[in-house]
Amino acid sequence: MTATASDRVLSAEMVRAAGRATRFGLVGLAPAQPLDPAPLTDWLRAGHAADMDWMHRRQEERLDPGRVLAGARTVVALAIPYRRPATERSRVASYARGRDYHYAHRDRMRALRQQLLLLDPTLETYACVDTGVAMEKVWAERAGLGFIGKNGLLITPEFGSWVTLSVMFLDRAVDRYDAPHARLCGDCTKCLGACPTGAFAAPGVVDARRCVAYQSIENRGSVPEPIRKGFVARVFGCDVCQDVCPFNRDDIPVGDRRFEPRPLAALTPAQMAGLTGEEFGRLAAGMAVVRTQYDGLRRNALLSIGAARDRSARAIVERLVHDDSAVVSEAAAWALGQIDRPRTGG
Repeated sequence: MTATASDRVLSAEMVRAAGRATRFGLVGLAPAQPLDPAPLTDWLRAGHAADMDWMHRRQEERLDPGRVLAGARTVVALAIPYRRPATERSRVASYARGRDYHYAHRDRMRALRQQLLLLDPTLETYACVDTGVAMEKVWAERAGLGFIGKNGLLITPEFGSWVTLSVMFLDRAVDRYDAPHARLCGDCTKCLGACPTGAFAAPGVVDARRCVAYQSIENRGSVPEPIRKGFVARVFGCDVCQDVCPFNRDDIPVGDRRFEPRPLAALTPAQMAGLTGEEFGRLAAGMAVVRTQYDGLRRNALLSIGAARDRSARAIVERLVHDDSAVVSEAAAWALGQIDRPRTGG
């Protein structure tokens, strides 16, 4: 019987070498078998996705690579490290201070596909970096890159949790797959206790409704008042559960140069709140921060000012109480109330 193209087996080492050659920090391989649906369906059923309605769609495709790429045989899990120096001060989460990581992954996955086509010109692929239907963290764990910790993030031996992820499905098997990584958090619960808003419904289970990262990026409306305290020293995203993780050692090297901070990341909340639309467009271009949009960033900055009760920012807060954006004016009124609230204690 004549072998078909899908029967061809690729060299695992050559696939890994192609990933390294295209500047991925970590490369792992897992068989493209369907995932257990229970964690996703339970998380959605509990309402932990907040208003991210897109997570409810295409669930069968999220769980089975074969429904995305016909004949899928292998999942290539890919990571790019992004750790920033501990001395670097910013109100923006570490991953978002420089160029948007989606661009880095897409550029490198295009180069990786070209490398793999040199191994087999008839190869078919599907690539995804968290805007598609692939479950990147789960596949990274299955491919041995690391393990999903109690903070819900992938933790790698080499780079801790300071990694961004992507995956590529192949319609070819490889001659050796990586073993799934064991979960190594043990009895440690530092991340669970450190979360400023109590966003962990259980170890490894994040309730987006209580998460500063979700509220500061995905939520376009008013942030619930109980969550606003979590905006102290934060305007876009949150790194608290990573900062306290013992796996995020001080000797982990600084990450990829694409994540070096841009000028926006160095602004204070008052400076961010005072940006014009033109300034925001210029400074946020090419950064993940653009996702929160102009009014969202100003809202977040005002919540950060209010949570910190920063009286030095009173002038910009008073001005924005009258802003045309309802979400901005409401945040400014709240921030002003926090600034004016009598201080208690010694």
